[in-house]
Amino acid sequence: MTANAISVSSLSKNFRLYHERNRYIKAAFLRGRRAKFEEFWALKDVSFEVVHGATLGIIGSNGSGKTTMLKCLTGIYTPDEGSIKIDGKLAALLELGAGFHPELTGAENIYLNGAILGMSKRDVQNRFASIVEFAGLEKFIDAPVKNFSSGMVVRLGFSIAAHVEPEILLIDEILSVGDQDFQRKSSEKIEEFRREGRTIVVVSHSLGLVQQLCKQVIWLDKGQIKQIGPAAEVIAAYTGGSYAKHTERDESSRNRWGTGDARINSIELLNSDGTTAEVIKSNAAAQIRFQISAHTRIESPILRVQITRLNGDVMWATSTQRGTNTMRVLDGAATATLNIDSIQLLEGTYFVSASITDSTGATEFDHCENWLRFNVHKTNMFDDGIVAINSTWNLERHHK
Repeated sequence: MTANAISVSSLSKNFRLYHERNRYIKAAFLRGRRAKFEEFWALKDVSFEVVHGATLGIIGSNGSGKTTMLKCLTGIYTPDEGSIKIDGKLAALLELGAGFHPELTGAENIYLNGAILGMSKRDVQNRFASIVEFAGLEKFIDAPVKNFSSGMVVRLGFSIAAHVEPEILLIDEILSVGDQDFQRKSSEKIEEFRREGRTIVVVSHSLGLVQQLCKQVIWLDKGQIKQIGPAAEVIAAYTGGSYAKHTERDESSRNRWGTGDARINSIELLNSDGTTAEVIKSNAAAQIRFQISAHTRIESPILRVQITRLNGDVMWATSTQRGTNTMRVLDGAATATLNIDSIQLLEGTYFVSASITDSTGATEFDHCENWLRFNVHKTNMFDDGIVAINSTWNLERHHK
């Protein structure tokens, strides 16, 4: 066994983008030439190594070449230039359930998909019960897959691939799909693989997950490696450099509803000195400022705010009910400022949502979901997880 589980040297992958099509052979002869196309280099001169037992993360914006990289590693794509060396049994969690036959039952698809992933019939038989139990499909395993929900297909696909017991595992965004129970079980399975010393390559837009799992991270940008190094450093550089691009895409994640009697006109994240902030450091002070207004007189309204992760997990929520300076009445324009002594979050990207309700909380005048996006950079490189907890160490030596 060599020192490296994966060795990629000067890898490049090219695709042809056709701007016209020769639908028939006759059309090609009459035109006298092939259809016009331009070359698109999805990957260009990419080189890196992954030692056995390491977990590597690959991040980057959509179209940066992340999935193409994984498909080259699995052999789905053949590189146009460069080379790839794989040392060990490899399994890929790319498009779960993509190889399922809809007319076959779940049980039959376990054997089919297992064979595609390199498992023998005896291997599938020995692990069949465990695969079904992990997927939680005991009652439905003999039903055709065409009758499965998309979540059931994903769970079964993950369960089969996870039971291949590979030495090298490639993961593409699958830990962010499915319900919370599935995400927990799949994350635990990945952690089990890590403890067993398997080599893992993770592609994900969930930066918190990447930082939790990986020590080394590659940042791909337009098919080339922009930065490679410790997870915290690369993620910090990526979030800082790509914040403007994220902001442009945030409109699609926003959602709004309410009666309209009151309105949240703007939400701003500010540093402690009142300047606009796009990035906050862990444990730094911050403010969230709300410009609000009411079209009618509203007695004792409540302004609620919550901070969530990209996957929807609520990190913290509060309301004006908690403060001593509550809103007794709202009958025009007003400014509400939430002062936070310390942002106790670690590296990641977060959303701010807010709502104005009546005094009971039952009627929502305005609810702005995922209205503001911001990044947190952790200052302590030795802490991992989600929450930044202030702590100190005390060491007492015991002499014999």
